[in-house]
Amino acid sequence: MNTTNHVRIVEVGPRDGLQNEKAMLAAAVKIELIDRLSATGLTTIEATSFVSPKWVPQLADAAEVFRGIRKVPGVVYPVLVPNLQGYERAREVGATEVAVFTAASEAFNRKNINASIDESIERFVPVMERARADGVAVRGYVSTVLGCPYQGEVPVADVVRVARRLHELGCHEISLGDTIGVGTPAKARDMLRTVATEVPMSALAVHFHDTYGQALANILSCLEEGVRVVDSAVSGTGGCPYAKGATGNVASEDVVYMLHGMGMNTGIDLDRLIETGAWLAGQLGKETASRVTRARTAA
Repeated sequence: MNTTNHVRIVEVGPRDGLQNEKAMLAAAVKIELIDRLSATGLTTIEATSFVSPKWVPQLADAAEVFRGIRKVPGVVYPVLVPNLQGYERAREVGATEVAVFTAASEAFNRKNINASIDESIERFVPVMERARADGVAVRGYVSTVLGCPYQGEVPVADVVRVARRLHELGCHEISLGDTIGVGTPAKARDMLRTVATEVPMSALAVHFHDTYGQALANILSCLEEGVRVVDSAVSGTGGCPYAKGATGNVASEDVVYMLHGMGMNTGIDLDRLIETGAWLAGQLGKETASRVTRARTAA
């Protein structure tokens, strides 16, 4: 059981959040967002994605954004790469940490990236080999760990198999994602506990969307199980284009407020994070999804 009271927040708003927002933000706005986040005390900020602009037009400016952000010492700026071509594009602009992604659901993988789970993992092998040679850290995302919009329930054995394979390939951290936000605390805890029998808890992170309002409760149950890395998105941005009704990631402000209230340490300045979330909501032309930011900025 992990008794440390430090939790590392992985801020995924600039990538996972913005890629699923209808509003298209200019590169300069994305750069300002990441620079603002860098000033909050966050130590991991996922900056962008080097996937095909055809699939994710919101992040077609990945190279421009990554080149433009201020790289703060002590902060890492991982980027998502789908294959070796994406990895090479990321390296050209100086990325030193990357992430790869697959799903625990066969049906979701087919719909999302037009490949089976095993085929998608095979695409990562050349990425992992190059990253190892280049000294680049690789994070692995496993989506649909608690449910899939196409097949419904996802057997936990499938989650374990995919997470274990990514870890064996060399991913230093595996993020377990409830992509459509259907999970509940007991299911989340049981899933994490089972995966942790094959992958060390210290190498696991949790990633919850808040579709059914369960994300904070799910995070708490996983913290009690010993996880100490939590993905979240400032202002609760995002969603899932393939999942009907799926709302954004859990809001970073709400996670940090809860953690600080529990006496956990994040190193994050909550006031600055709230300011950034409110600013981003204004840029997107919508109300923030963060309850904390709404409460703190109410007139």
